[in-house]
Amino acid sequence: MTFAYAPAPESRSVVDIAPSYGLFIDGEFADAADGRVFKTLSPATEEVLSEVAQGGEADVDRAVAAARAAFPGWSGLPGAERAKYLFRIARIIQERSRELAVLETLDNGKPIRESRDADLPLVAAHFFYYAGWADKLRHAGFGPDPRPLGVAGQVIPWNFPLLMLAWKVAPALATGNTVVLKPAETTPLSALFFADVCRQAGLPRGVVNIVTGDGSTGAALVAHPGVDKVAFTGSTEVGRAIARTVAGTRKKLTLELGGKAANIVFDDAPLDQAVEGVVRGIFFNQGHVCCAGSRLLVQESVQEELLDALRRRMATLRVGDPMDKNTDVGAVNSAEQLARITALAEAGEAEGAERWSAPCELPGQGYWFAPTLFTGVTQAHRIAREEIFGPVLSVLTFRTPQEAVEKANNTPYGLSAGIWTEKGSRILWMANRLRAGVIWSNTFNNFDPTSPFGGYKESGFGREGGRHGLEAYLDV
Repeated sequence: MTFAYAPAPESRSVVDIAPSYGLFIDGEFADAADGRVFKTLSPATEEVLSEVAQGGEADVDRAVAAARAAFPGWSGLPGAERAKYLFRIARIIQERSRELAVLETLDNGKPIRESRDADLPLVAAHFFYYAGWADKLRHAGFGPDPRPLGVAGQVIPWNFPLLMLAWKVAPALATGNTVVLKPAETTPLSALFFADVCRQAGLPRGVVNIVTGDGSTGAALVAHPGVDKVAFTGSTEVGRAIARTVAGTRKKLTLELGGKAANIVFDDAPLDQAVEGVVRGIFFNQGHVCCAGSRLLVQESVQEELLDALRRRMATLRVGDPMDKNTDVGAVNSAEQLARITALAEAGEAEGAERWSAPCELPGQGYWFAPTLFTGVTQAHRIAREEIFGPVLSVLTFRTPQEAVEKANNTPYGLSAGIWTEKGSRILWMANRLRAGVIWSNTFNNFDPTSPFGGYKESGFGREGGRHGLEAYLDV
């Protein structure tokens, strides 16, 4: 028997979105120097949520100058004093978590259940975790007296706006650096609300500065001579451009870029559990995940059984209003991203792969794409090689563990992988051979602030999270 779910919408009244927002520089909101603005939309409804300042080179100059002026005082504080501010920020985030979750869902399109139950708890956890490190840096393994670098220029993506902010801002502040942050153009609101959190926490002026804008704003920040450290999460293409800009300078750089992760299911895996892991691996956050398990490698002997179970499970996914607590798959973040997903899916069909989409009625307004499965995929298909960043899964098969390793590694990316088997020895054998920064065993897309995250090859370099995440912000 299938039970119907009545609508369970979260209230929008818990968050008050202003009609316009300025840049957050030196503890105050201000208009862009040239007065330019852009609009941020709700991807689920295409309604305009707010108007946001478009930062330019002059604004980046002001923000970097404010961060530079604040650096001596902030870095000169004892670690225990810096920790107090981070603990305060973490507690305020917890107190305002419902408000921030609703804001994130409105601006990003992800289901409120994910914003509420995954994103916001992890955001607070990262600030709590790095607050604990602030007075213990000499014991982190980076020398007896590690020093902060200075001003950190940080550019974050639209798929996890507040969580990516936490991944970067928390370790930067804990180690004594000051920050200029550039949020994604399509999701600036949670970063601007975080500015208010910083003021509520009493953070000294200039320690965190937020400059909103498009790619040209990020490029100006990366190229600014007053920036000592650049941290970027986003596409491999933009990451290459940033690496070229930073090359030959004294700036320290970390890049967390694209992925094309393999989720590998062996014939002895618990298939029901594996199906849930595959669904979580690719349909979580509409597939807008750099480490998404977008390639399913299944052992030939269980292919049909697994795919039958997977199709049944996909048919139960609820696609629609992201503000509904019952929704599993929300809206694609933008019209541009929807066009890319659609083009790659059409290429998969044109190249001979068999397409199956979950039966669901998509809303008439907004940006939507049904959860989709491709079978008959080979390593030559574009959908098996290119990052699709959407709810589309490509299925390949293998016979032996060695073949699984070769197919999993046959990609320019190396961010993550998943292994499903009951044999611990096989998990260790595979993990030693997979060229991926994060490898999950009998689970997928599980994150923890104490665990480092990062990639190999075109998935970037450097690590965020854990003790390893401190190193990128220290002069060691």
